Amino acid sequence: MLMDMRPDPFVPPAPLPRTVPPSRLEIIRTILRNPLELWGEPSYTLPWIRTSFFGQRTLIVNDPGLIKHVLVDNANNYCMSEIRQLVLRPILRDGLLTAEGAVWKRSRKAVAPVFTPRHAKGFAGQMLRQSEDYARKYAVVGEAGAIFDISTDMTELTFAILADTLFSGEIVTSSGHFADDVNELLHRMGRVDPMDLLRAPSWVPRVTRIGGQKVLDKFRAIVRNTMDLRLAKMKADRSAAPNDFLTLLLEQAGPDGLTKEEIEDNILTFIGAGHETTARALAWTLYCVSNSPHIRAAMEEEIDRVLASGAEPVEWPDLMPQTHAAFEEALRLYPPAPSINRAAISDDSWTSPKGERVEIEAGVTVLIMPWTLHRHELHWDRPRAYMPERFLPENRAAIGRFQFLPFGAGPRVCIGATFALQEAVIALAVLMHRYRFDSTDQTNPWPVQKLTTQPQNGLPMRVTRRTVSKPA
Repeated sequence: MLMDMRPDPFVPPAPLPRTVPPSRLEIIRTILRNPLELWGEPSYTLPWIRTSFFGQRTLIVNDPGLIKHVLVDNANNYCMSEIRQLVLRPILRDGLLTAEGAVWKRSRKAVAPVFTPRHAKGFAGQMLRQSEDYARKYAVVGEAGAIFDISTDMTELTFAILADTLFSGEIVTSSGHFADDVNELLHRMGRVDPMDLLRAPSWVPRVTRIGGQKVLDKFRAIVRNTMDLRLAKMKADRSAAPNDFLTLLLEQAGPDGLTKEEIEDNILTFIGAGHETTARALAWTLYCVSNSPHIRAAMEEEIDRVLASGAEPVEWPDLMPQTHAAFEEALRLYPPAPSINRAAISDDSWTSPKGERVEIEAGVTVLIMPWTLHRHELHWDRPRAYMPERFLPENRAAIGRFQFLPFGAGPRVCIGATFALQEAVIALAVLMHRYRFDSTDQTNPWPVQKLTTQPQNGLPMRVTRRTVSKPA
């Protein structure tokens, strides 16, 4: 009889499901501290749950069929939830993540050409160049290695990639601490305030966001300076201006296109948030892999072999299934966007294949939680464990489209999904080909929700050089 000699999979840190419902005061405290700690056992075991938050009727949905109904089949009946908009609109206004109706349609149409799979693949060379440039940061490490905050580093790397690919390196930043600025913006502005829970009008001050306006004004100034610089270049000689995302957006200005304010909002959306989700997932991947030696060994063998073959970087995602799977499994356990919030416009209903009928009344908030969905006992074997083999090609078909939602689904699916997956594989390949990233006694991350799923207090890891044997 053959024995399974594989080591037990790594179970990374995450809040355990609550076994006792929280009090009203505890709900407020938990939402302010870390919403990921709010969810109880039913959220991880039942297909849907009816509850109420501060008088707001809420349906928490973990059934893939019902998720498809809300996000795809009857998407027109669901708008963004009020609380989500109270949190995000002060930052992004009418950017692609927060706009609705005709404004959203105009913005989506304007940016879509940049993110078609064919166009996104054209960015592979720039992604490779920026990853190689950033990897030189670690060249200072000696034999013993050195400690770096990988969470900050991945934010800097993905920003460099975004700046080069979408803005041709012409984002007018005023400091070299962009990652710190992003963290400050999300810490100050990207949180639910008690006034949001009470659905107070947007003009009512939010105490938790005091101080956030200063950093938001800084980002808005970056956007306006970037726009002015490019507009001046386009006016002087249109042929000299890069044909990138920035130029494309600016050319959409006019009565039948985007307003100047909408262009500014969309540029801010991509500068402030367009790289943040990928950065977080990259950091979580390196952390999980560092605690899974057998997975790291398989990835290193794969990466070394593909790079030695001379394959073009645009081919790497297809040639590196182990690396691709390691990143997707990190997306499952630590979805960068841990919640999808909608509100029913009119009465609706859905019937399950078993004949169970779910009534959704107008005004009900629908919470689709990738955080709980991706760890749900009905959909995953050993849901809390890091097991990238789930996403290998031979197993991938067993994962339903609506049980894994790192990029959402339906009309508002993340427009940059292809871009992000390609970027992640290229970055991981470059970094792991040259270096090893190991956890230390200082590496004790705890996931917290601040718009994205972030490691509290950063992710310090030891970086050491790898010795790569050349193929015979």
